Amino acid sequence: MTPSQTHLILENYIGGQFVPCSSYLDSYDPSIGEVYCKVPDSGREEVEAAVKAAQNAFPGWSAKSPQERSKIMSKLADLIEENLESFAQAESKDQGKTISFARTVDIPRAVYNFRFFSSSFLHKTTECTQMDHMGCMHYTERSPVGIAGLISPWNLPLYLLTWKIAPAVMCGNTVIAKPSEMTSVTAWMMCKLLNKAGFPPGVINVVFGSGSKAGDALVSHPVVSLISFTGSTLTGQQIIQRSALYCKKLSLELGGKNPAIVFEDANLDQCIPATVKSSFANQGEICLCTSRIFVQKNISKEFLKRFVEAVRKWKVGNPSDPTTDMGALISKDHLAKVKKYIQQARAEGAKILCGEGIDSLDLPPRNQKGYFLPPTVITEIDDDSCCIQDEIFGPVACVMVFDTEEEVIRRANGVKYGLAATVWSNNVGRIHRVAKSLQSGLVWTNCWLIRDLNLPFGGMKASGIGREGAKDSYEFFTEVKTVTIKYTDVN
Repeated sequence: MTPSQTHLILENYIGGQFVPCSSYLDSYDPSIGEVYCKVPDSGREEVEAAVKAAQNAFPGWSAKSPQERSKIMSKLADLIEENLESFAQAESKDQGKTISFARTVDIPRAVYNFRFFSSSFLHKTTECTQMDHMGCMHYTERSPVGIAGLISPWNLPLYLLTWKIAPAVMCGNTVIAKPSEMTSVTAWMMCKLLNKAGFPPGVINVVFGSGSKAGDALVSHPVVSLISFTGSTLTGQQIIQRSALYCKKLSLELGGKNPAIVFEDANLDQCIPATVKSSFANQGEICLCTSRIFVQKNISKEFLKRFVEAVRKWKVGNPSDPTTDMGALISKDHLAKVKKYIQQARAEGAKILCGEGIDSLDLPPRNQKGYFLPPTVITEIDDDSCCIQDEIFGPVACVMVFDTEEEVIRRANGVKYGLAATVWSNNVGRIHRVAKSLQSGLVWTNCWLIRDLNLPFGGMKASGIGREGAKDSYEFFTEVKTVTIKYTDVN
């Protein structure tokens, strides 16, 4: 399909140059429900070209000192920051998120990713041991793996893409990145800055397209040494299968069904606004969002009353309006999927306290055909309901009542996922007991989404394989080698 000149037309970035594609996919502006961008529908041919470019660039890039790579990455961070507003505007339009969220979270974090990894990796050390009785010493050295395949999702497009690119290239790898075909614009904009930042051709290659074509070609390519993927558990399972023949290194950050546990001694003045935010920020389209809220019985009525009142104050509408709290969902199909879960809950006898089917939206005329949904709160729902067990990935929070600490731990752990959890209590002993017992890669207490990039990030169970962060990303994007030197004869 030949793209119309009335739309923004993206091109793949391979070997330091923009390369057109023979066919294109439609990309929609979720806030108005119309096509505004054409994204390359890449496949094996384009991935093969990117592999060759990455192979050609690898010897020179891996030979550079960490200080040289750090300088180039820092320059890229500066360039993105200089263009923060244009990146934020593009991210909001492409994904449906509010301009405020893009300005304060997505793009600043993308900048920070490059700055953090460019500096933290300068201070890594290797191990050395000595065996005097054998007359030997041992040391380790780390080297880049080779070509890294990086696949990022649509919910935090540049934020999560740079979270992968930054450590990969800082370790000396060359990369082939595939952003989501639904949110490719900011990755394309970043490519325009790579030459100016000083990246040699072929170090960072970006191939746009669908997971079934471009993604599969990347995952199953024999020369691509590792895959870092963020997305659904189902796709993660497919990646494991498709890459198994080549024994690739894998880091898979997958789905979540994250609980918030509110004990009777919680500070509700802090808990309620934070839980509203953790449930509905970015339209609930964050893997770390709260979707199951367990409230201790003694305070359940007060919590529900205040929580619903706070949720109803959230403004849903035009993402470019800085007063908007929640924008549009990513696509028409995703909107239909989220609505179907709410309909199923209603059919099961659950109670919808606010949101879909209860509250109407007052949208500007331009946004009438956009993919909007009011933040929805469900209660009186069983633990085995699909709304409790499945990842909805939208602005839907289910509130349930519990009696005891032991009960809520069992119920919070009663799903196949284990990514993040939040505990609200002023009892320090309880906080430690519950945090230790939860099957979750991250546990926040009396807060949400406070991250230290030095610490491991990742999930348990169906929420993924591996961890990423300063130490963990360094180990993932490098291979370790042990060298033994015999320096004297021993009688």
